Amino acid sequence: MRSIWAVVWLFVFGPALGSAQGTAGGGSTTGRTALTIYNQDFAVIRTPVELNLQAGTTDVSETNVTAQVEPDSVVLRDVTGKRQIQILEQNYDGALRVQAQMLAKFEGKTIDFATPMSDGTVRLVQGKIIRAGYVPQFDLVQRYGQNYFYQNQQASQQQEPLIEVEGKLRYGLPGTPRFPSDTPGLTLRPTLHWLIASDRAAKVAVELDYITRGFRWDAAYNVIAPAQDGPAGQRLDMSGWVNVTNESGMDFPDASLQLMAGDISKLVNANGGMGVMGGAVAMASISVAGGQPQQISQKSFDDYHLYDLHRSATLLDHQSKQIEFLNVLGIPAERVYVYDGFKLDAQNGQNIYYQWNQENFGNGMNRKVWIMQEFKNSDANHLGMPLPKGRMRFFRRDVDGSLQFVGENTIDHIPKDEAVKVYLGNAFDLTGERTRTDYRSEMQARIIIESYKIVVKNAKDTTAPVRVVEHLYRTVNWDVSKNSDPFTKTDSQTMEFNVDVPAHGQKEVNYTVTYTW
Repeated sequence: MRSIWAVVWLFVFGPALGSAQGTAGGGSTTGRTALTIYNQDFAVIRTPVELNLQAGTTDVSETNVTAQVEPDSVVLRDVTGKRQIQILEQNYDGALRVQAQMLAKFEGKTIDFATPMSDGTVRLVQGKIIRAGYVPQFDLVQRYGQNYFYQNQQASQQQEPLIEVEGKLRYGLPGTPRFPSDTPGLTLRPTLHWLIASDRAAKVAVELDYITRGFRWDAAYNVIAPAQDGPAGQRLDMSGWVNVTNESGMDFPDASLQLMAGDISKLVNANGGMGVMGGAVAMASISVAGGQPQQISQKSFDDYHLYDLHRSATLLDHQSKQIEFLNVLGIPAERVYVYDGFKLDAQNGQNIYYQWNQENFGNGMNRKVWIMQEFKNSDANHLGMPLPKGRMRFFRRDVDGSLQFVGENTIDHIPKDEAVKVYLGNAFDLTGERTRTDYRSEMQARIIIESYKIVVKNAKDTTAPVRVVEHLYRTVNWDVSKNSDPFTKTDSQTMEFNVDVPAHGQKEVNYTVTYTW
């Protein structure tokens, strides 16, 4: 009977999908293996397999799967759509990873134990395994996460092996167990077993698709600023790296890499394993094949963006590999100083909603001036390619040519023609002060009037352009009746003053705001 998941995947992977029954082996063909890697520790694997089917039913085993495969995600399909693959039954045997799993296979049986003697010799002792002890369920840990692991830690400490030796029971092993080499069901690699039905004998080239954990990728950007800005302003050089990590238990040689970035929803359980994930997610696609390095290309794909690096690479198990996908020189940019002096001190755990009409609301002060690096992701700025989210590091050249690290932060996915804004830290030689100079409240008349003085001090040898940001949080209705400098209203409760602070001097900004409700 075809399982529910197979029916669901039928609609995803096409009409060739079937459920899948003699004796034969399944081996990988010489075709291309492809991976779609998501940065949430999972991937979709697509690998070619050749089935030697007999008329009637055939037992097929396939070991070309990762150690963290999700068995119920498996799909076998004839990619040509000419033949339906009918899987009657599937079994998954994970690799024997630890001694306890092997002991469990011999519960109720007698085996030899090698016991070292004081004279350096080894004595063989026969022991009957009454209880193997705690056997870790790796598949359940992967499915249900760390909560399952912690809940079973106590059980693992209490359930010691129980062995009968010379008619007496003892806890713990009497020595190193020696298992027969012809142990039935011994699985050294993760293996999928299928019982496949066929109306005739045939060799069928199919594709094996499944979801596995153990893969992730992210992007990293290294940005270099010159020692001195030129007459045309600041110019940045930027290189982009893809960092791909393989912890799947399987090697992938000669992989040509593609990346796909977008916001993708992934369902996971609520126990710490795969749970509901939202937000920005990125994908990387790898195809096992050779190829010569070429310039990166990018195109829109569905509602996402596909990056083709035209770059072959080998991704081994437990290996992290970095591949450059972006190298751009001379990006016009601006270094911006931002003073946001508003600091909300929550009183008795109350939020803004409960504090807006209190006299001391918004009287806290932040003294730090932020350093922001900003540029536009446009063709005119030698970019214009959608940038996948990741870490962006900034360096500046010293006068002697050496590089110095000056800050880093993360960026979200940046579409074409959108601004890139990165916070790098707080300026050493710039400080700010924000002081309320007047306050008047007439609650019956539903009016609050207050005035502020903002002072930015500059200890640098050059003039510093500073963006002074003010948040008008008390009510939605407000009006600035007096202001020392022009301002821009950026949203319904924020305004900005763009001022120049002279070298070794200061700049004072004043304004009065009236709130009504």
